[in-house]
Amino acid sequence: MSNNYYLDRNRNNMRKLNEMLKDLPTFCSIFFIGIQDTTTPLTRINYAIDLKTFFNYLITYEPDFSNKPLNAITLNDIDNVTSQMIERYMAYLSYYDKENGAVITNSERGKLRKLSSLRAFFKYFFNRDMLKANVASKVSSPKLHEKPIIKLEPQETQELMYYCETLNGFSNHQQKYNEKFKIRDNAIISLFLTTGIRVSECVGLNVDDFNFNLNSFRVTRKGGNQVILYFGEETSKILQDYLKYRDTLNLPKEERAMFLSSQNKRMMVRTMEYLVKKYSKLATPLKNITPHKLRSTYGTNLYNETKDIYIVAEVLGHKDVNTTKKHYAAISDDIRRSVAGKVKLK
Repeated sequence: MSNNYYLDRNRNNMRKLNEMLKDLPTFCSIFFIGIQDTTTPLTRINYAIDLKTFFNYLITYEPDFSNKPLNAITLNDIDNVTSQMIERYMAYLSYYDKENGAVITNSERGKLRKLSSLRAFFKYFFNRDMLKANVASKVSSPKLHEKPIIKLEPQETQELMYYCETLNGFSNHQQKYNEKFKIRDNAIISLFLTTGIRVSECVGLNVDDFNFNLNSFRVTRKGGNQVILYFGEETSKILQDYLKYRDTLNLPKEERAMFLSSQNKRMMVRTMEYLVKKYSKLATPLKNITPHKLRSTYGTNLYNETKDIYIVAEVLGHKDVNTTKKHYAAISDDIRRSVAGKVKLK
């Protein structure tokens, strides 16, 4: 594997998508070729998963498609799909059995994603005059309920860093195991808390992405855009301590991944998620803290310091400031509260 994490990931995802297309109706290839310049390979994989779920529903539960082989479905068949069929499909998504016997449930957000996939699919073929109607556009989106914002309070942040630095709270056996990783783990958690990067962005970092003269680093955002982010002196020292430790590992010269696993290879997303959970269970056992919750913590703290929602959106990589407001409801509430009494009657 090369040191270009994103290039390798995209190649692997494209291979996976090609394998998935073998199980889908042949006309689906037209759709995936048509959207390849405007979507990432991971997005197309999610579309393929969602479309297969929809087609399986049709041939299992809709009489017009009864027992038809999935890969034998044609665009003429799709022209017979009605908005009522899609509405029944949305109801089906609440609770259904997969082919392997697993039981799947979908929240309103899961349903919305699958409906969005269908809308993109129908819109594509309708706009190219390959379908008579875009019936998916007639189906209402499920109502989304606001999720509570889970983040760390200042005291909890201090507790998290304390357990990461000292390993107190772990058993003797766990302390021995964690001792060789605590410098690395401290650097990762510090970077999450002081820059708000996503876990996938952190995994993709290379040593060469860091410039300690400017306390900056290059990060590849969702969609492939690269930006420069900055960190403070406290984080800089923690990162440089980790790099000194990394230099003692006798790594191959070609290994440039910043954060390494116990096998001295680039860490995986789930490994970073696990290490955050491992320490946060000690610091705040009643909260399910993930890397994304550390991102939420950073976003909220940054707003509290700057009182500028646009700065928060820019640093977090949100293309639309409304995304920032939606994800950080506490920020929106703080904005509304801050203007109380600003307009005077007399």
